[in-house]
Amino acid sequence: MMQNMKPSPKSGLARRLLHYSLPYWRGMLLSLILILTLSAMINYLPVLIKRITDSCLLNYEIAVDVRLKQLTQLSGLYLILAIGGHFTRYFQGLLTAWLGQRIIYDIRVDLFKKVMHLNQAYFDRTPVGALLTRVTSDTDRLQRFVTDGVVGTVADVFMLASIMVYMLFINVQVALALFTALPLIFGALFFINGRLRNANRQIRKRQASLNALLQEDLVGMTTIQLFNRELVAQDEFMARNTDLRSAYFEEVRWFSLYFPVIEGGQSVAFLLILGTGGFLLLNNSGLISLGVLIAFLTYIRNFFRPLGSLSDKAGMFQMAMASAERVFALIDMPNEITEPDKPLPSEEINGTIEFRNVWFAYQDENWVLKDLSFVVQPGQVIAIVGATGAGKSTIVNLIGRFYDVQRGSVRINGHDVRAFGKTDLRQHLGYVFQDPFVFAGTVADNISLLNPDLSRDDLISAAKTVNAHGFISDIPDGYDTVLNERGEGLSLGQKQLLSMARTLAQNPKLLFVLDEATASVDTATEVLIQDALSKLMHNRTSIVIAHRLSTIRHADRILVMRHGELVDAGTHDELMLRGGYYRQLYELLQKSPNK
Repeated sequence: MMQNMKPSPKSGLARRLLHYSLPYWRGMLLSLILILTLSAMINYLPVLIKRITDSCLLNYEIAVDVRLKQLTQLSGLYLILAIGGHFTRYFQGLLTAWLGQRIIYDIRVDLFKKVMHLNQAYFDRTPVGALLTRVTSDTDRLQRFVTDGVVGTVADVFMLASIMVYMLFINVQVALALFTALPLIFGALFFINGRLRNANRQIRKRQASLNALLQEDLVGMTTIQLFNRELVAQDEFMARNTDLRSAYFEEVRWFSLYFPVIEGGQSVAFLLILGTGGFLLLNNSGLISLGVLIAFLTYIRNFFRPLGSLSDKAGMFQMAMASAERVFALIDMPNEITEPDKPLPSEEINGTIEFRNVWFAYQDENWVLKDLSFVVQPGQVIAIVGATGAGKSTIVNLIGRFYDVQRGSVRINGHDVRAFGKTDLRQHLGYVFQDPFVFAGTVADNISLLNPDLSRDDLISAAKTVNAHGFISDIPDGYDTVLNERGEGLSLGQKQLLSMARTLAQNPKLLFVLDEATASVDTATEVLIQDALSKLMHNRTSIVIAHRLSTIRHADRILVMRHGELVDAGTHDELMLRGGYYRQLYELLQKSPNK
């Protein structure tokens, strides 16, 4: 919704938040009316106190019974306004909470949509912990501000403005005497706010750094313990935690000045009212009455209460703006993998796959692929071999546009893959990786990926085809078995079969791309997987990145990669007859325990 807007200073960020409230303008208008009503009702109470004091208690020129009647009427009005103010505050609080939750819901949706459409390169260079900080804790801070801060700030501002209007209405001279102290108070608070925002920016930055380290250490805990690196990890965690503590202390140091400034201002205001009002009253100037003085003292208390609340919200605002900078920076992140203006129809995603003079680098000009050209005919099984870092996996990632090439083009049926919509393109691709990912959920959910078009029979059929039905039937609840994060309790081979069932259930009609799917499983499981692969690759264009000799031998064509370049191509027999680099790789594979 807001992706075309650029990050901006504090006012711009506040404007961005305001734009999210526009769909709920009716509720905001009603909330504003309630705020105005509440301000008028609550701030009229000291006026009633003034009237009671001057007209009922001290006006001896009127008969007692008349004054008692007037006292009863004014007291009743005071009670009605007070009760009405409480109910108004209650309904306004409910409405504010509802509006805040709706607004932050929209921000979360936009943020998650953005994350879902970011290209793979962003996740390569961004720690998961830093990303989680933006999606969770940063949005939580925005939620507290939007729910409690925005409308609450408006309410406090109207309350202050209403009090100042009533003060001027009651007595101009005393009100102006009070207002002379306000610039100093507001200036001090403004200065503190600027320091608070800098402190909060550092907090968010260091919190993200700590979260990234924590996420990395938790995922790599086995490696840390295996190599006795616990103390090193603790030292690094303590260093970053110390930095975070220092940032929080800086925030507390400035925030702790708020209330002394507020309380000092309130004391000065009391002295000004008592001094000015007392002088005028004692000199019988006729410009002030005891009721006016009491009303002003009541207004002082009421004036500094929302001012103190604004101070709290100012701190909340600074934290929210620091979080908003990060949230909107993510929402505004440009998509490196862009959608075409007029994507080609998905029916064109079939036929020949061609790499035409492709150059690709993950960073700068550290080329992973160099002037790569080859053609895969429909229905062919192509194997790609080469040492680690030769660029094998990069090839299949470029076909699905998880990255875009810097030079040259990747083509399907003669069309550049960048001319297709990403969703249409990937819908026709099936990926089975060496390290399959298992989601937390049931076995059936992991196969269907919550696709409503797939029935239970479709899932069972896919599992049977790839030889996964047997082990699924043996686990306690079958397809309804709940799997934990990363599929704890399943072997690597079982995860691989589950992943293959998932891919087959999605039915990639034209292209099926495999990435070292059998590299790390035992021989018995490999037999099941190879049988499943033969079924999956039937009538599908397949690119296989494999370490197993069985896959290489049966490929229609083998591409030999070295340092990002295609150094040879042909069938297994042709390449063996030529000798060279392929033969060296093949002989190494024969000696490998995983052959």
